[in-house]
Amino acid sequence: MIRCRPLLGTFVEISIDTIDQPYSEAIEKAFAAIQKVQDLMSFHQAHSELSKMNDRSHLEILTLDPWTVLVLQAARAVYEQSHGLFNCGIGQHLSASGFLPSTPSLPKVSQYGFGGIEDLHFIDSNKIFSKKPLCIDLGGIAKGFAVDMAVDSLQADGIESGCVNAGGDLRVFGNKTQTMHIRHPADPSKLMEIGQIQNASIATSSLYFLRRTKTAGSYLINPLNSSQVEFSESYSVIAKQCLYADALTKVLAISNHVNHPCFNYFSAKAVRIPA
Repeated sequence: MIRCRPLLGTFVEISIDTIDQPYSEAIEKAFAAIQKVQDLMSFHQAHSELSKMNDRSHLEILTLDPWTVLVLQAARAVYEQSHGLFNCGIGQHLSASGFLPSTPSLPKVSQYGFGGIEDLHFIDSNKIFSKKPLCIDLGGIAKGFAVDMAVDSLQADGIESGCVNAGGDLRVFGNKTQTMHIRHPADPSKLMEIGQIQNASIATSSLYFLRRTKTAGSYLINPLNSSQVEFSESYSVIAKQCLYADALTKVLAISNHVNHPCFNYFSAKAVRIPA
């Protein structure tokens, strides 16, 4: 059984290894989990929890949904292990380049300077406060988390085997084996088979479908110097959880180092395909 739906700025496909009609409800609940992640963590939605955090976290202590806290804590862990190569506190740069919408608070706050994920403090299990104004964008990690939450939902409803694919952020679970295909960076119309995965995730970062404008360069920002990172290669990371596969592709693309210690720490494997 396969179902597809537009979510997270892409198309999300859920496939399970059964044709039994009762399990269609399990798929609907998995889509609802993905929708919840989008509603909580979308930079594009003015009333999302992420938007509220960006507006208010430097002014008051905020209570967040446990899912948002999980993603922020994971983002902090990848930040620390990558020595700052992954930092989701770069939303202001993406807004300036046109990749993200501008918000009313951006011009007012920008004169004081924005902080990063390192300035976010967890007061207890679900309360946070920031020492500096934030412009956090979770687009580089939340999509993978949404895939993980969809898989958790399916397994909780008794689905033993299947796959969730959110625009290339893919996780396979159960006894299902998935052949991995990566678009060739020099010719995205061609697919390259790079092996198979089982009970694992893969995510890929590339620029071959990037729509260029006069003001927009690369969507990938190096947090260490705020520069846009141009690259022609394709970078993929295989990990147990899609959340980490998603985040670590940015570490790989910025460092261009398949043996970065960060990958070993998160039990991940990096794959670089040159153009």
